[in-house]
Amino acid sequence: MSLVYSTETGRIKPEETKVTRPTGDGIVRIQKQTKGRKGKGVCIITGLDLDDAPLKLVAAELKKVCGCGGSVKEGTIEIQGDNREKIKAYLEKKGHRVKLAGG
Repeated sequence: MSLVYSTETGRIKPEETKVTRPTGDGIVRIQKQTKGRKGKGVCIITGLDLDDAPLKLVAAELKKVCGCGGSVKEGTIEIQGDNREKIKAYLEKKGHRVKLAGG
């Protein structure tokens, strides 16, 4: 059982632990996936070692470049449709090492 309240200091809040993501090997991987999406394909971008706010900005730029929707989930970017070549060209222009992964 943990201490919740102390008469000397008042309410005691537990220390929040920051979630750390595993750091990649410096290579951004772009993968096409249709599994569990009723046949609709999405491009999944992994390996960008960024926090949530900059990752959302990169996702917004990629959505503009591709002209489609997308989202950020658990440190990966999902872009709708098969736009791997556009995404690869954009990320290489930004200075990332990019590989197309999967089929």
